[in-house]
Amino acid sequence: MLTIKRLDVKDARLLIDGAKAKAEEIGVPMCIAVTDESSNLLAFERMDGGKIPSITLAIDKSFTATGIRKGTHELGEANQPGQPAHGIASALGGRMMVIAGGLPIRIDGEVVGGIGVSSGTPAQDLEVAEAGIRALIETQSSVKN
Repeated sequence: MLTIKRLDVKDARLLIDGAKAKAEEIGVPMCIAVTDESSNLLAFERMDGGKIPSITLAIDKSFTATGIRKGTHELGEANQPGQPAHGIASALGGRMMVIAGGLPIRIDGEVVGGIGVSSGTPAQDLEVAEAGIRALIETQSSVKN
């Protein structure tokens, strides 16, 4: 029998709020998705002005990052011609995202979920996703202390 760590809705809200604060700081309205450890959507927010296609992109970035347990930017590097994962972006009906902005969320070394962000440049999406994770980790640290 397995015991599985998983994000809850409160955790998802912390992730979204942290990401949203960074998006507001840089002036780019984003779509932000959070998935559980099994890549199922847990929470989503489209900020006012977030791009419509970015809804699906954010969800799929989170799905991918959780599933492969790596950042989507890392999969993007492995997806280049001649690399071992070339062509993977077409897998699973195109759900595998190879653009920065999707990150797995690790707590005590275990992947407990993922965050996906879209609407900015790949660098902005990654920066906003990282801010969401920092907000969760900082809250987790302050609760333990």
